[in-house]
Amino acid sequence: MGEFELIDKYFKVATQRKDVDLGPGDDCALLSVPPETQLAVSTDTLVSGVHFLPDMDPVSLGYKALAVNLSDLAAMGAEPRWVSLALTLPAIDERWVAGFAEGFLELAEYYNVALVGGDMTRGPLSITVSVKGTVPAGRALLRSGAKAGDGIYVTGTLGDAALALSHLLGRRTLNENQLAAVLPRLEHPHPRILAGQALRGIAGAALDLSDGLASDLGHVLRASGVRALINLDKLPLSPVLHDAVSREEAWQLALAGGDDYELLFTVPEEHRGVLDTALAHSGVKFTRIGRILAGEPGIEWQDGELPVALALKGWDHFA
Repeated sequence: MGEFELIDKYFKVATQRKDVDLGPGDDCALLSVPPETQLAVSTDTLVSGVHFLPDMDPVSLGYKALAVNLSDLAAMGAEPRWVSLALTLPAIDERWVAGFAEGFLELAEYYNVALVGGDMTRGPLSITVSVKGTVPAGRALLRSGAKAGDGIYVTGTLGDAALALSHLLGRRTLNENQLAAVLPRLEHPHPRILAGQALRGIAGAALDLSDGLASDLGHVLRASGVRALINLDKLPLSPVLHDAVSREEAWQLALAGGDDYELLFTVPEEHRGVLDTALAHSGVKFTRIGRILAGEPGIEWQDGELPVALALKGWDHFA
């Protein structure tokens, strides 16, 4: 079976969105962008052996390839609408393609995202996904809006995905129940779409946690020209993480492990009271873990009232 037969069999789906004027099959897709909105676009490439293990289940991989890109739209407060997919495969493996398409399209259907184009070619296994969404004009959540005095918050829990990956890489051993609890956090992250939209007009700055809190928070601090104080004792850590590793190891996984795909956001004090109401229907818990300070970009760590010296670094593709 060749490229076009594979595409027709596994990726050619009926477009349900009315804002898709022309879907796959021509040189370009034609899309209608609603008035008074801005287009939000994010593109990521996942490479075998770098972003995922070569033997990862293709259904889970298809799901995650889209989920991690939708997480970028969530961080901007955008509504997902369309996606393009480019697959590079070392050889035609119809079973693998069928599984990947199943996971990818299942999540696309859940978020009402239309697959509007892409490509398939031969080479080392890699996946490039480009998601497109819209956000009301001037209402996107940016990294550059943090101000001194803002509270720093995260959704969900941190470090579980990194714990699962450390087990798969043989760096530590989890028991069956522990692995069952944390593996979905690695392979099936939940993009916080509703939470991101609810934070429009409330959060000062936001981004998604993909490379580890220590690294990702640094992006906000540099873009906003501020510092941060993080309370280590306030980090939202799951019972499994507490049970599986020491306190210091848990900090390392939560702050530098990556693959969380939670939202980190800052909120001015005057908006603090509306957070519970705003996020009530998003289905996700959130935790205040620190505050923004005036000064040169950098992070101060504190455990209770005691300062802590930490040497942390998030994921770097070229390290």
